[in-house]
Amino acid sequence: MSFSKHMRIIAAAAAGVLIMTGCGAKEHDAAFFAMDTYMQVKTYGNEDVSADIEELVRALEDDLSVTDEQSDVYRLDHEGEFGVSDDAYELIGTSLDISRRTDGALDMTVYPVLRAWGFTSSTGYRVPAEDEISSLMEYVDYRRVDISERTVRLPEGFMIDLGATAKGYTGDRICALLAQKDITSAMIDLGGNITALGTKPDGRPWKVAVRCPYEEGYICTLDICNMSVITSGGYERYFEDEDGNEYCHIIDPASGHPVRNGILSVTVAGENGTLCDGLSTAYYVMGAEKAVQKWREYKDHEMIIITDDNYMLVTPGLEDIITVTDDRYTLKVIDDED
Repeated sequence: MSFSKHMRIIAAAAAGVLIMTGCGAKEHDAAFFAMDTYMQVKTYGNEDVSADIEELVRALEDDLSVTDEQSDVYRLDHEGEFGVSDDAYELIGTSLDISRRTDGALDMTVYPVLRAWGFTSSTGYRVPAEDEISSLMEYVDYRRVDISERTVRLPEGFMIDLGATAKGYTGDRICALLAQKDITSAMIDLGGNITALGTKPDGRPWKVAVRCPYEEGYICTLDICNMSVITSGGYERYFEDEDGNEYCHIIDPASGHPVRNGILSVTVAGENGTLCDGLSTAYYVMGAEKAVQKWREYKDHEMIIITDDNYMLVTPGLEDIITVTDDRYTLKVIDDED
């Protein structure tokens, strides 16, 4: 069977969130391509730290890339045990924490299955046979990742990929760098993963817009300060077979198949970008009902779930800062309790 390879990657802000600016302060702009996406960091103040930001991001990419043969993650995947960098160690540990709190809906060890579907392969997209998926699922279980004393160990055949949390972590690290430089106003856009530091120079909140799934334009805007806003959705990267069936790049670790559960996108907002990044993927995997249950359990973040029946499910903390801009979707505020 031949397959038409169709992949739509909405680059930069189109991955989920757009930035709306308009400030009069002195602006410094760091813009470059890294981690397979276009990144742009605008800082406001007297000091230009653009070179420092790019140096930091490239160092993180060198540690965290799953395809660079010199990276810590690549060497871990191919050697089974490796003494990783501080950043890789911290991110792997944090990702495991998110896996535990989401009952494995986020699982970095799903990488062998993801690769079998062709999403990280240069050979192109394919639908694996069920027996191939079943055999690869033997190597999917985040609980078998051993991490201690800066060393990570994987069972034979296991591999990890930190793509679901790496950009959120990078945003957090950029914020830490800016704090060291006494920069209090910045907008960080890592391919649509948005982190707003402080307010605009004029004191107003930043305005970001969440994109419409599968279409141009945006579905709502948020007024934010000191917050990350990160979206996951099947529309970001997918392919179609010759029968028109779509397969998205987010794989359910429980089944080994691309997710298809009635959710178009999940946006998670909060102070911790790494957590927002991981939860946006995990909630997309879980489906709306389980995602809402998990939010009620922790309530240390906010979220927006866009469903295929045109509902926009929003947590109460966003109710006063959200503006719906697409009247095809009905906003429904999630109850605090069951």
